[in-house]
Amino acid sequence: MKEAGSPSRFPSSDPQLDTARHYETPEGIALVMRVAGPVVRAWAWAIDLAIRAGVYLLISIPFAYLGGIGTAGTLIGFFLIEWFYPVVFELRSGSTPGKQAMGLLVLHDNGTPVALSPSLIRNLLRAADFLPFLYGAGLVTMLLNRDFKRLGDMAAGTLVVYRDIPPERHPLPSAAPVALPGDFTGEEQQVLLAFGERAARLTRERRAELAGILSELSGREGEAGVEKLYAYASWLARGR
Repeated sequence: MKEAGSPSRFPSSDPQLDTARHYETPEGIALVMRVAGPVVRAWAWAIDLAIRAGVYLLISIPFAYLGGIGTAGTLIGFFLIEWFYPVVFELRSGSTPGKQAMGLLVLHDNGTPVALSPSLIRNLLRAADFLPFLYGAGLVTMLLNRDFKRLGDMAAGTLVVYRDIPPERHPLPSAAPVALPGDFTGEEQQVLLAFGERAARLTRERRAELAGILSELSGREGEAGVEKLYAYASWLARGR
């Protein structure tokens, strides 16, 4: 394998979105988290508000016939739902139904799943974020913060990010595996796998054209290059 920092044998680019945040774990695993902005979070909040309103209605109807005890029960139910509805869902799956619908996830700043204490802090401080009305303080804080954190997120050390969708894997063409030479970079290995997975959806001419572009990796061109790339990809796939 080539050492880190050695040049690749084909041009590449690494465009990054402004909302992408990078974090490296103590184990050396690189994480990329795409921070969610105010608009998508507002839609998630609206969905959760509609769900809570429906639950409030279901609670209030039966308690309405119980007089003072019913009123007390209704208020207690409203309190528990308002403050602990998001906490329960965040601890269970990392997101409320509204955030789930919008593809969002609540994490710690280091990319780990949110725990009880941070979830409680970020949700109890929604009262401060709501001031003076309709989450005005929270919106201003989010717009002034590069990670779009409201006050609750800043105090709890949490981020709201987009949930990653696992990439779809396509079967590789049948080919006898051939071990790679020892000087292939990780990026070049990814290119070989991508070629193998896309091959079935490409025309014969396009496969041959790509094999010519990747001839420095296979040492061959045309159909012979395609078969060699298949063999390399088959060998790499065994380790996934």
